[in-house]
Amino acid sequence: MLVHGIYPERPKFSLIKPIYKSGDKCSPANYRPVFSKIFKKVIIKRLFDHLNSNVILNKHQYGFRSKVSTENASYILLNEILTALNNKHMVGGIFCDLLKALDGINHAVLLEKMQFYGVSGKFYKLVKSYLDGRYQKVILSHNNIIESTWEKIKQGVPQGSILGSIFFLIYINDLPNLASIGTKILLYADDTSIIVTSPNLGNLETKIDKIFGDINNWFKVNQLILKYNKTH
Repeated sequence: MLVHGIYPERPKFSLIKPIYKSGDKCSPANYRPVFSKIFKKVIIKRLFDHLNSNVILNKHQYGFRSKVSTENASYILLNEILTALNNKHMVGGIFCDLLKALDGINHAVLLEKMQFYGVSGKFYKLVKSYLDGRYQKVILSHNNIIESTWEKIKQGVPQGSILGSIFFLIYINDLPNLASIGTKILLYADDTSIIVTSPNLGNLETKIDKIFGDINNWFKVNQLILKYNKTH
């Protein structure tokens, strides 16, 4: 696999068993897909080695990484707010939630970003081979087992899979670069928190409008969808 840069075909077929999460039980959106973890950890180790040794991952991303947690993200967030208040500045916050973020990852965009971050040669070929030609079907088991037909996966990465998390970190890595003076973007996986500070209300409103427009445009370009009912 590593020598030839080709991922085996058979493990590309995933069986999904939906597990109820919350809300209306009749809505398919309220079920979390559980995938069989069959991929070897050698690829994620090599990817993380590359990202860490070249200091590629954004320092404002606190999800899916070792030695950082929600506590670190919360500390930075609160510190930004309290520092601004101590300096007699006004503070605004935008807290974004994405709709099924891992399902929205476009394979072509992901591969382009990986090339930009220096993933090349046979390893790039291997990742591309892993993403191409994947199939899945859903199995429901109650009294009788009900199965869907096999369908090709055209975008998205498996939630709960070993590689899904690192692919998402690479995909969203450039989002915090949208921050300008007086704004800070913090990420915890797909949860995006934006703190905006200014000494006066008019400038604060202008900054909030601009950064929200910028991130909204970024999400659209990268084919991710904001969940507006959970974005505040």
